[in-house]
Parts: sequence; structure tokens; C-alpha cells
Amino acid sequence: MAQPYVLLSAAVSLDGFLDDTGPERLLLSGPEDFDRVDEVRAGSDAILVGAGTLRTDNPRLLVYSEERRAARVRAGRPEYPLKVAVSASGDLDPDALFWHTGGAKALYTTDKGAERLSGLLPADVDVVALGPDVEWRAVLAHLGDVKGVGRLMVEGGGQVHTQLLQQGLADELQLVLAPLVVGQPDAPRMFGPGAYPPGRMRLLETRPVGDVVLMRYAPAAPGTGRSASAADRRWLETACELAAQCPPSRTAFSVGAVIVAADGTELARGHSREGGDPVVHAEEAALAKLDPADPRLAGATVYSSLEPCARRASRPAPCARLILDAGVRRVVTSWREPDTFVAAADGNGLLTSEGADVVVLPEYEERAKAPNAHLLSPDGGR
Repeated sequence: MAQPYVLLSAAVSLDGFLDDTGPERLLLSGPEDFDRVDEVRAGSDAILVGAGTLRTDNPRLLVYSEERRAARVRAGRPEYPLKVAVSASGDLDPDALFWHTGGAKALYTTDKGAERLSGLLPADVDVVALGPDVEWRAVLAHLGDVKGVGRLMVEGGGQVHTQLLQQGLADELQLVLAPLVVGQPDAPRMFGPGAYPPGRMRLLETRPVGDVVLMRYAPAAPGTGRSASAADRRWLETACELAAQCPPSRTAFSVGAVIVAADGTELARGHSREGGDPVVHAEEAALAKLDPADPRLAGATVYSSLEPCARRASRPAPCARLILDAGVRRVVTSWREPDTFVAAADGNGLLTSEGADVVVLPEYEERAKAPNAHLLSPDGGR
């Protein structure tokens, strides 16, 4: 499943409101930030909003800069990003500007919602019925696999932002802080109550844009169980980057590993042949940097660019066993170990047989293979 990179974008007041309760939309951003948003839209493959935003704001969701639209066309992309609406009920105005401006459009809804809107929307709107309920993972999977969306900008509303962040599906939050106070308890907020991923987010950038401040954050807390979160993908990317730092070898794979606590704190990282040890494995190197009694290991996730080994000749214990003995019960990896050095290796099988959750993200397999290309070619890289 090629899930898009999900970017949540919003402007809020100093007290955290998206709008006030007046009949007109409260403009929180200034001209400089509106232009920045236009640039972000132009760099996206699709822009998504929920039903509430469609009803209250009646947005067009266009790229307004002719120069940016022309650049998209020169790059072989549509003039406008795909516009995406999500509504479980299908209770939407067929005359809304959203449906009659810009380029391609899609609506994700339930079977009942699709039936309700049958024949009412313009013929060029792709209505995707997802069954009795609208599940965000299904929406993102369809956007990635069927629509080819690699980068998705989400512009609201608060309920949509809340659900995507609570479910660990947001890769990035772009939040603009406006210099005003709303002070109305019934006004809409950016995020609603409920359970969110634990820990602190990672600050990516902060800068003034006119009289507002842009803050970019990335969630850091790993997912849970066998469901992958956006943070899982970011940490696995880090593991793949570490694999590229390994000293080259013709007798062993180059692998990177990162160990992350449940709250998103990085505990340790390692890579193959680290520190001049010609036989040390990535997971082994990372675990060796931690106190075996560290209570955070029980809730941690190990990210490894290659499936942890189940058998090895160089050391008594394979990495899958080291992970289990450390008390870790969740592993995220991208590439199953080939038979190059060990036939029928199945580290993932060993992990799952003893109660660990293993998440495989094959979309990162090519990145994991890249520093090992010389071992995988028919002639062994000669």
C-alpha cells in the first residue's frame, strides 16, 4: 500500500480557535501566508477537506498563482491538484463551488452517501463508496494506490484534523499562529478531545510569515500493534539512512536500526559493522548501548531496514533473539532477508511466534536494498 504523505494545514488564534462564531469566516492569515499556502497547494498531489468545511466555508481549494499552475503543467502534472472531499452522510450541496472549479475531484463516502448523491454531482466527480463506514486508512489507501497521490494536503476541518492525528496518520502538522484572541468557548477548535499519540512532537521549522508564525511539527510516537503510523514510516526512513552509512562488505548486509520508546524518544541507533567491529549487526549495536533493565524497552519499537536475523554464525544469539530477550515486542522493517547468506531465514517468524508484533512496510524495500546492491546482483557485484 503506497500511503500518501499526509500534511495537516491550519491557522489558529492565540487561544487555539480556527474561527469565531460570527456569520463571516474569520481571516486568521495575512497576504504573505495566503501566498505560502498557495505554494504548498501547488506542491501537493491532492487537497482534502471534510464535509463540515465544505458546508461552512464553501471553499474552491485552487492554486491561484498562474506561474505555479504553469510550473505544474511543465512538470507533467495536472494544472490543479486533485480536490478531495470526505462525507459519511453525503449531505452536501451539489452547487458548492468545490464541485464546479479547478480540475479533477473525488468524494469518499459510504454506500448510503453515494446513493444520496446519485445523479446530483457533476459527472466528472469520482464518487468512491467505501461501504457502511468511512475509514481513514481506506481513504488514504485508495488515494495512494488508485489515485497515485504521494503528497496530501489536508485543510480541515477540526474533526478531520483530530481523527487523522489521533489515528497516527498525519506525517506533518503545519500550524500558523495568528496574533489575535477569539475567546468564544463555542468557536471551532483545531483539535478536539480524545486520545492522541503520546509524547512530544518533533519541531521541524518555525519562522515568521508576515505577522503570523508558521510552526511545522512531525509526530514521533510509534504506532501500536500491527498498524503502521506515520511516525513508523519516518523512523524506518532513519534506519534506511543508517544502512547507507555502513562500511561496505561482500560477506554481510548493510543494515540500520533505531530503537524508539512509546513516547517517541529515540533510545539508541546502530548500523552494521559499527565501531570497526566486522561482525556486529545493526540491532545488536543499538541494543548494546542501552541498559538491559531500562523499563522503556518493554513498550519500545525496533526499526530495522532488514528483517532481524534468526540465525547467524558470527555470534551466539541472532538479532531476533536479542530483541525478544530485551523485552521489545514490536518491530518495524521493510525487507525480508534473502537467501544470500542464510537459507530460509525467518526472523519475523521467530518474533511473531513469541508474541511480538511485526510490521512490514515494503514501500521502503528499495531504499533498504540500495546499499546492498553489490550483494544482490547476479555476479555478486564483480
